Amino acid sequence: MEDLSNYRRSYEKSELLESNIPEDPINLFHRWFHEVEDFGGGEEVNAMTVSTFGLDGYPKARVVLLKRYNEEGFVFYTNYNSEKGKAIEKNPHVCLSFFWHGAERQVIIKGIAEKTSEIISDNYFDSRPDGSKLGAIVSNQSEVIPSREFLEENLKQLESEYESMVIPRPKHWGGYLVRPVEVEFWQGRANRLHDRIRYSLQEDYSWKKERLSP
Repeated sequence: MEDLSNYRRSYEKSELLESNIPEDPINLFHRWFHEVEDFGGGEEVNAMTVSTFGLDGYPKARVVLLKRYNEEGFVFYTNYNSEKGKAIEKNPHVCLSFFWHGAERQVIIKGIAEKTSEIISDNYFDSRPDGSKLGAIVSNQSEVIPSREFLEENLKQLESEYESMVIPRPKHWGGYLVRPVEVEFWQGRANRLHDRIRYSLQEDYSWKKERLSP
């Protein structure tokens, strides 16, 4: 067994105090997101982990890219017939998490996922490069395939089929909007006394703020 007990660092880059945070989590997320982006916190600041309850009863997490967010929630795109899509169809309660190690920050979002409108999915699909559009069509995401060559050959056929043509969005591909019910912000601090602030959505749609013990 490899011993990793000496993998330690002291977190001392910032602080998270009740006196300087907004009343709702979306504004704080916006602030943090752009602070991390502006100070070079990572190549893909919008990379997030999406966790779902699988059809086999096991939770599963995977990294996807956040594509938009506003006061309603957080949007990403995927194949609705994929493992995550089927899991969300059965149980829309999901968790999103961001870890920006350069800024010593983490955000954990509990929410309920729902499909975006077809117009939103169409508009985003139309903005993608043709290669990404064809990739969405050719890939039966999460299904077993015989080889890499199988994928590449199917892609070549599609490239020929859609040459000089508009590539339509497949109906099984589109967006999910995750409406948050709880958002926790974690800021690393010295001596493992980290700052944790949790926002919880109330029945009147206001947000309750609480500090959690690290």
